[in-house]
Amino acid sequence: MTPIRNSAKAILIRNGALLCTKNVGWRGDNFYLLPGGGQEHGETLTDALQRECLEEIGAHVTIKSLRYIRDYIGKNHAFAERHTGVHAVEFMFDCELLDEPNHTIAHNPDHNQTGLVWIPLNQLADFQLFPSTLKTLIQPTGELTGPVYFGDTN
Repeated sequence: MTPIRNSAKAILIRNGALLCTKNVGWRGDNFYLLPGGGQEHGETLTDALQRECLEEIGAHVTIKSLRYIRDYIGKNHAFAERHTGVHAVEFMFDCELLDEPNHTIAHNPDHNQTGLVWIPLNQLADFQLFPSTLKTLIQPTGELTGPVYFGDTN
């Protein structure tokens, strides 16, 4: 049995846009994720998020409050053929940048990460953003709506 993996993600909104990592999928298509990643043994979620932001966006963040939690059970979603054994719980925190993001100084980006992009909030629906539920929970005003826990979503 594969263990459940916790990860911490940063919701970074500035000037009407959401900061995301730009990634290329195994099919060659682009997709977008919140910065952040897996929690290591003995590490708090907030320590994991601080580390992951330095690794992926090359910037420090102030972590505010926990905003969303989701389960991702890979066998139930679009990438089931590649994620059959994946079960992750993502904790998404509202954050503020302390430094300017800089992909060129990010020292340990994900293997499929190709850069950073600010996605205008009023255009989230036009991007392949995961989890896709964020497209409706993050309003064009920057308000974060909806439930804290939104279950097993893609």
